Amino acid sequence: MFSNQTVSPAAVWSRVAVFACAALITACSTSEPVVYETAPQQEYVSDAPVPGGAGQDLTATEAATILSEGAAPSGSTITSDVIRPDAPSRYTVKRGDTLWDISSLFLRDPWLWPEIWIVNPQVENPHLIYPGDVLALAYGADGRPQISLEQGGAARLNPRLRSTPGDGPIATIPYSAIAAFLSRPSLLSAEQIEDAPHVLAFRNEHMVGGTGQQIYVRNLDAPIDARFAVVHPMQKLRDPDNGDVLGYQGVYTGTARVTRTGDPLTATLLDATRETLEGDILIANDSDVPLTFEVRVPNIDVNGSIISVLDDTTLIGTYQVVALNRGTRHGVGPGHVLAIDRAGPTVRDRGRRAEGRLERSSAFSDKVTLPNERAGTALVFKSYDRMSYAIVVGASEAIRVADIVRRP
Repeated sequence: MFSNQTVSPAAVWSRVAVFACAALITACSTSEPVVYETAPQQEYVSDAPVPGGAGQDLTATEAATILSEGAAPSGSTITSDVIRPDAPSRYTVKRGDTLWDISSLFLRDPWLWPEIWIVNPQVENPHLIYPGDVLALAYGADGRPQISLEQGGAARLNPRLRSTPGDGPIATIPYSAIAAFLSRPSLLSAEQIEDAPHVLAFRNEHMVGGTGQQIYVRNLDAPIDARFAVVHPMQKLRDPDNGDVLGYQGVYTGTARVTRTGDPLTATLLDATRETLEGDILIANDSDVPLTFEVRVPNIDVNGSIISVLDDTTLIGTYQVVALNRGTRHGVGPGHVLAIDRAGPTVRDRGRRAEGRLERSSAFSDKVTLPNERAGTALVFKSYDRMSYAIVVGASEAIRVADIVRRP
């Protein structure tokens, strides 16, 4: 379901795998363990099939898909109610899993993971989770659910050898879901447009550019062979609250490879998908977007809306990228989870029926706005001052531009 390659910078909540040297290392003893009552649910491990898996190894996402969806808990108090009734008692992390998938496997509301994750102080970096780690669900004396590394707690931490190269920590969201967005941007914030390098002219006085043609670029300081996405800015993205321009819809035209430094800089167009024009801008691949971060609910109320969607599709589904009219100044940052609501439509109250017909004429009917209804969940992965990019991590029904985003 996900790419086998995980690109994840260091972040929070999971743990670093312990690598043993060839020399003998004495095991580290632990302090007096705290005893928890292990949950009696069914166990899912990487070498055992889950119900409906037909003997196949399933990732956390596939296992969660098989298990029925649970209703969200009504309160914020962390009790056993936050745990899915069919959650496994332990789970072996597999390559391709993401933190959101695993959270969905254990919890009704995945963003509550930080509330139940138990840090193991014996591990070098207790916040990172790696393939092969075993996560165990238990309950404390007060009934509070807790998920921890099975090797921690009462277990003795011993050196262990890996016969294969170590995998990196699992990402919060799948890289494949946003890779196209990062390499071929089509939603541009005002900050990205401001002072961006642009195409000045074409070699041999061409009016447009295509694959193999050379372009001259202003305001770009980059080394030879550096590559940039060339984007043609189009429709403005306006904040529906006040009409301010927050960014632009963009059309990817090709890749520019630097062939000579200077000002203007010279570059060659590669992989053109349409003609490049004078004034088109160059955008570096957004390699600073973290893929491993703490999933959490914003500390303050957030009430915004979806202002655009990648590829300008009409209906938005899971793992599509959307632009929001809320950013860092509104308390929104990477890792924040937002609920998506379908705005309630306005209908006419035509009265009640009597003798098989409506009592009142439709010409005098009152207009009534129906309540908003929950449609999905979005996870913010990149924020600017007044707008953010988010990925839809769950959709119970079709989502559209102008739908509401809010603090869950």
